[in-house]
Amino acid sequence: MKAFVVEKIEDKKFYCGIQDIEVPTLEENEVLIKATYSSLNYKDALSSVGNPGVTRVFPHVTGIDVAGTVEKSTSSDFEVGQKVLVTGYDLGMNTDGGHSEYVRVPASWVVTIPEGISDREIMTYGTAGLTAALSVNELLNNGITSGEVLVTGATGGVGSIAVAILSKLGFCVTAISGKEDKIPFLKDLGAKEVILRADFDVENKRPMGSEKYDGVIDTVGGNILAEALKVVKYDGVATCCGLTSSHELPTNVFPFILRGVRLVGIDSVECKVEKKRAAWEKLASDFAIDTLEELTTQISLDEVKEAYEKLLAGKAVGRYLVKI
Repeated sequence: MKAFVVEKIEDKKFYCGIQDIEVPTLEENEVLIKATYSSLNYKDALSSVGNPGVTRVFPHVTGIDVAGTVEKSTSSDFEVGQKVLVTGYDLGMNTDGGHSEYVRVPASWVVTIPEGISDREIMTYGTAGLTAALSVNELLNNGITSGEVLVTGATGGVGSIAVAILSKLGFCVTAISGKEDKIPFLKDLGAKEVILRADFDVENKRPMGSEKYDGVIDTVGGNILAEALKVVKYDGVATCCGLTSSHELPTNVFPFILRGVRLVGIDSVECKVEKKRAAWEKLASDFAIDTLEELTTQISLDEVKEAYEKLLAGKAVGRYLVKI
């Protein structure tokens, strides 16, 4: 079968590209998926250059998402022909991922694709869409059902989908982005206002600012999240799911102890399969967005390497859908 493989040539030197490799054989309680679509995520790009925080096992097939049909199964939970998907867990990290024609996974990782959504659509969302849906759910579950919401890293996969979902649900969305030329793109997705990152990512020694946002969906971490927390309204909620700006958080306790602000971490990798299933159901129904095609670029396996370069350089916009 064809697969996008990363090989370690020597210490800190890696090669990646399309190779022909053997179709994997199944052990007990495993599923072999005939892949139809996958997607690209920042974590995939890091894996392609041998980032040890993502992948330590080489040769390695990238792709933390995959959708397709069950080709073989040694689990009583899945039958041949079922339409399924897998995101997260160890897929595409130290277990061969979704950028191949067939993918072997533990049955416990597999979710049946909900009614009303295709394998192509669900991979257009992918891990980014799942993360966005989990983030929006946390706002709703914590009482933020209307008002002003700030989305950081808004032209990225998670951010762009979050903007679109929040807009559909009736929130007034402010987006932060470093790409001035993408302001029309963000407004087409539903952002009412766009703030340039350079204007927001400024170190401010004041412990708090004026109350402005009912909620925040942060995808970047670092000083941007720290500044966002200072302007969340009383009893507001911020979610945090990424670190493309920084893994550090230079903040203080005042927003938490004086305004009751809650900071909720979002993990789409190891969260329980029931929670993932509920989020996918939302994306197939209440959270389904009309602008999905506008934020998606479809590519083939042959184009994955070039797309990785754009992701690592911070030049990617929206989602990359990989047709297998």
